[in-house]
Amino acid sequence: MTTHALSAGFAQRLRAFYALTKPRVVSLIVFTAVIGMFLATPGMVPPQILFAGTLGIALVAGAAAAINCLVEQNIDALMQRTRWRPLPRGELTTLQTLIFAAVLGGLGLWTLAQFVNALTMWLTLGTFVGYAVIYTLLLKPATPQNIVIGGASGAMPPVLGWAAVTGEVSTEALLLFLIIFVWTPPHFWSLALYRTQDYARAGVPMLPVTHGRPYTALQVLLYTVLLFATTLLPYVIRMSGVVYLACALVLGGIFIAYALRIYLGYSDAIAQKTFRYSIAYLAFLFAALLVDHYL
Repeated sequence: MTTHALSAGFAQRLRAFYALTKPRVVSLIVFTAVIGMFLATPGMVPPQILFAGTLGIALVAGAAAAINCLVEQNIDALMQRTRWRPLPRGELTTLQTLIFAAVLGGLGLWTLAQFVNALTMWLTLGTFVGYAVIYTLLLKPATPQNIVIGGASGAMPPVLGWAAVTGEVSTEALLLFLIIFVWTPPHFWSLALYRTQDYARAGVPMLPVTHGRPYTALQVLLYTVLLFATTLLPYVIRMSGVVYLACALVLGGIFIAYALRIYLGYSDAIAQKTFRYSIAYLAFLFAALLVDHYL
């Protein structure tokens, strides 16, 4: 085998390991965690905490994603949107994935314990268990409320960031948790609506599969309205000011408009646009919190 072929094979293997970490998902996790760090202090985040906290949380999140891919490799092979992943394609083995996740997660937890604080390490470990074990292994295949209950793990990143800086979990950190927790159902159910056949084929009891499209569309609308109300709480408790409030009102209004379109005149295209907007919505909302914090 030529050097070029070996180099190409190595690069392909690296790309496969990178894909296991679900980089798009992890990037949003890290972003909200970093925002949590900055919101936790009136000044700037100490460089060591910022770097080590971000790195540690990112590594553990990537390890959790890899375990999720490992557990769901048979399901992923049946779904159009996930069959490209490395395990269904046979690019990586189960053992390779386990070792990769263990090294990644272990390094992340060590980084947090060594350079941040013990509370952040334990909270991050709990988040890993919540996502990789409780959600992936227990909830997702068992109940259509998997996203609602399992959303607790996905809502933890800003709490982790807050704990990294302050060494504690305050009311403000829990409010950031609550925003993401309430955001999760309309975000994922929008995806599930236009991927219903995929989930049905794979035997995953997502809400549109078990309760149908109209009921799911109603739930998306109700949770979006609840989210709108929840995002006003930072202003109510004086955690943020009018700049954030204005952004929350505009962003939330647009989200409700999308949810109404899903409920009143469903189409796969609208559901897909809503899903994509929900990602931008969360990023802009947390960015607004950050900008308002330093004004």
